[in-house]
Amino acid sequence: MSIYVGNLSYDVTAENITEVFTEYGAVKEVYLPTDRETGRIRGFGFVHMEDEANEEEAISALDGAEWCGRNLKVNKARPRERR
Repeated sequence: MSIYVGNLSYDVTAENITEVFTEYGAVKEVYLPTDRETGRIRGFGFVHMEDEANEEEAISALDGAEWCGRNLKVNKARPRERR
């Protein structure tokens, strides 16, 4: 399972996100999609953690929390839809 993290500041890095989510368990990977034209992150990302219980705890704690001046939207990531 992965976690969707939305409403991120454009200045956030994968290291920043890892630091926050490590409080809830081991982070395997952080993916921040970037805009093709500008190279800037798109304001959302995905976090993969080693333990599903830790993911649930992180979602509960961080959904709606203020971070970097923004209220985070944190929930289970949905599978990507085919176009």
